[in-house]
Amino acid sequence: MGYILRVLLLYCGLLPFVFSIMTLVLMEGNLNLTILVVVMMLVSGVATGVLAAWDRHLPESLGKRYLPVVYPLGYTGMLWTVCMLFSGGFYGSSTWVVYSFLQIPFLPISFMASFQGVGILYAIAPITYYLAFSLGFVIKERTRQPRIVIQRKQLILVSIVVLLTFSVGSTVQWQRSQTVLSSYGFKYGGGYSSTDLWPYDVLNPSNRLPRLEDKSTFKIEDPKDMLVLDGAEAAFPVYSAFAQATYPQEGLVDNSKGEYVSFTNTINAYERLLKGEVDIYFGAEPSANQLQMAKDSGHELVMTPIGKEAFVFFVNNNNAIKGLTVQEIKDIYSGKTRFWKDVGGRNKKIIAFQRPANSGSQTLLEKIMADTPIIQPLKEEVPRGMGGILEQVADYRNYEDSIGFSFRFFATGMNQSKGIKLLAINDVEPNAVNISDGSYPFTANLYAITLKRDKPKSMVVPFLAWMQGHQGQQLIEKVGYVRLKSP
Repeated sequence: MGYILRVLLLYCGLLPFVFSIMTLVLMEGNLNLTILVVVMMLVSGVATGVLAAWDRHLPESLGKRYLPVVYPLGYTGMLWTVCMLFSGGFYGSSTWVVYSFLQIPFLPISFMASFQGVGILYAIAPITYYLAFSLGFVIKERTRQPRIVIQRKQLILVSIVVLLTFSVGSTVQWQRSQTVLSSYGFKYGGGYSSTDLWPYDVLNPSNRLPRLEDKSTFKIEDPKDMLVLDGAEAAFPVYSAFAQATYPQEGLVDNSKGEYVSFTNTINAYERLLKGEVDIYFGAEPSANQLQMAKDSGHELVMTPIGKEAFVFFVNNNNAIKGLTVQEIKDIYSGKTRFWKDVGGRNKKIIAFQRPANSGSQTLLEKIMADTPIIQPLKEEVPRGMGGILEQVADYRNYEDSIGFSFRFFATGMNQSKGIKLLAINDVEPNAVNISDGSYPFTANLYAITLKRDKPKSMVVPFLAWMQGHQGQQLIEKVGYVRLKSP
């Protein structure tokens, strides 16, 4: 009994707790947390296993000698598997809080994993340590004389139990990997951006925003009259170009406070409009949910079209598919069609990307799908910083068998995605001519959206009129969108 308590309480309890604290101490600097934990648990686990095998009073029977050594690994495997099943493999689930307190020796690492949003460490830390501990114990114990004979049947039985235990949890992890991708992207301004917006920022002295050929016929002379602009990522170059052409320079410099030309992305910008924090929102038509939000808040939206754009679907250049029909798009995004061979491609599963709910492009997909249910989107785990992991819809990855959608300008101009091709829809290409005459099936308007007020700010109405006029349309076209009407 003394031997069992020493192994479980000292080597598999107190010492790993100390090593967990030491790992956090060593975190100072730019060391990768995952690599640090793996290395620390491997080294300390093997060393502790060797130390445990040095015990002068090891039991003489195989079961009593090895059971307390392999038990922590088996316990961890079973606990991890159960939590994987309950959480669906999502490390941001509250299930892992319970798991952490049932793995007290590694609680310091679990706390830091939650703090930094690296949930996989919940499993990696104890599994690595106990596996290394077992390995170190076996290596040292097998040098002792006389050796205890390990029967093949016993070894096979233990191996099968361990493999089955970890296989279940690993299967959940693998299934999740089919729909959940690693995170990428970055923060820009006040929102999450999937591309670099700095080239389109009015504060960038070498920005690539287009200029008017002549002096602007509309100007806001007094910085006090400047309007707060916000909107979708794809619309950022448009309203930045408008501001550069019409706002006073001293006002733009003050934009460093985030007051005038801002970016908080579609969802947040729309909410800011309804709260009165934004004067003009730029983007595609609102979703049904956003329209309901406006109604619930007692506001009426004024939607001013300022340009045309194509809602496009695209695939990897190596994909043989050149176009799809509207019905084929609906079949893919409803889950009815799951393989490219069903639409003339190769026998590979279709990886269909979507966008977050209430984003401009997702709203247009929902409009296309009408009453047809949309399949569950691919997800990604995103570190949330102070408190775990956030799960969100995954941005497009240019895998050979993937399909995504966006606005034409964002996909080919602003984002300049390489290695993709835009698909024709019903044999109609998404080019400027087909967008302008409306022959491309998925043509959408770009809107400047304001709130209907009895006394709107003095510059709102003339600014909107200027956007629809010759100079505003000139900038729309130079940015990469299509004019409302041909000149």
